[in-house]
Amino acid sequence: MNKTNLLDYDLPALTDHFAQMGEKPFRARQVMRWIHQGGASDFDAMTDLAKSLRAKLQQRAEVGIPALMAAQASKDGTRKWLLDVGTGNGVETVFIPESERGTLCISSQVGCALECTFCSTGRQGFNRNLSAAEIIGQLWWANKALGVTPKNERVISNVVMMGMGEPLANYDNVVTALSVMLDDHGYGLSRRRVTVSTSGMIPQMDRLKDDMPVALAVSLHASNDAVRDEIVPLNKKYPLKELMAACQRYLAKAPRDFVTFEYVMLDGVNDRLQHARELVALVKDTPCKFNLIPFNPFPNSGYARSKREQIHAFRDILAEAGLVTTVRKTRGDDIDAACGQLAGQVKDKTKRQAKWQQIYLAQQP
Repeated sequence: MNKTNLLDYDLPALTDHFAQMGEKPFRARQVMRWIHQGGASDFDAMTDLAKSLRAKLQQRAEVGIPALMAAQASKDGTRKWLLDVGTGNGVETVFIPESERGTLCISSQVGCALECTFCSTGRQGFNRNLSAAEIIGQLWWANKALGVTPKNERVISNVVMMGMGEPLANYDNVVTALSVMLDDHGYGLSRRRVTVSTSGMIPQMDRLKDDMPVALAVSLHASNDAVRDEIVPLNKKYPLKELMAACQRYLAKAPRDFVTFEYVMLDGVNDRLQHARELVALVKDTPCKFNLIPFNPFPNSGYARSKREQIHAFRDILAEAGLVTTVRKTRGDDIDAACGQLAGQVKDKTKRQAKWQQIYLAQQP
C-alpha cells in the first residue's frame, strides 16, 4: 500500500483526507500543527492524537521530507542546502540572515524550463516540477535545522520563491505550498512576507491575484523589448507592455501596494544610462520598487558584472525620478548561493547543458 505524503496537502485538502478516513476536521488541524509548527515527522510523537488514529496514520500516511545531500555555510552567515528529490536530482535552498529578518529562498522546479541567459539555473536545463511536498519540505527542513530563538520566535520570518525554477510554471503545486505557508495552523506567515518571483507569465499572474495574492517580484532585467528578448526569452511571448498591464492588474489585490522589479546589472548589456531613462518611462504608471542586482558570475556565463560606478549612476537616475531603488548586497557568493547562481543537481531532459557547453567551446581561441 503506497503511503500518502501529508506534506502534499494544505489544510482544506488535509481535512478532506481525514474525512475520508472517518476523522473530524479538528484532527486535520492538530496534525498540520504537529507537522509544520512542531517539526514532527513521526506520528507517534503526536501525543494528543488517539493511539488508534496514530496507528491508522502510520499504516496509511507519511511525512516525506527531502533528504539532505550537502550543506554549506558562507562567511557572511548565509547557508545553503542541497536536498534530494529523487532519481539523481537535487534542489538548492538558501537561508539569508539579516538583522531584522531571516529569509528563506525556496526552489520550485528541478532546473528551469525557461532559459534566461544570465542565470546558472537556466543553463542546467530542466527535469521536472517539484511536488507541493518537495516545495514546502524545503521550509520544513530549514525550519527544523535552524530552530527557534530564545523567545520562541521563528528564525525564518520571510519566504521568497526565487530559487531554482519559474514558480508560476508550476502553478498548482506552488499555490498549495503557499497556502500552507500562510495558514495559521501551518507557518502563519503574512502575505506581505511571502514573495513569488516570476519572469512574467501573465496568465498565471492573473490567476495568482485571485487565488493566493502574495507579494510579487518580477524579473525584469531590461528596459526595452529588444534587450529583454535576448536575455529573457519569455519576453517574446509576453512583451513589456503586456507585462506592465498585468502588474497593474495584480496590484488591485496584492498585499503590498507596489511590485518589486528585479534587475540584474550586466556590463554593457542593460546597464547604460539610457536604459535607466527608458525604465523610468516604462514604469511610470506602475507603482514599484527597483532591486538592482550586481551580476553574480558563474563558469562560462559570458557576462561580466557592471562596474560599481555604473550601477550607482544607474541607481541615481531611477532615484531622481522618484523610484525607490536599492542595490542588493551580494550574499553567499563564496558558496554559489547568490542570486542567479543556484544550480543544484539536474538530470537535464532538454539537452541545454550540452548546448551551452558547445557554445562555450566554440568561443574559445
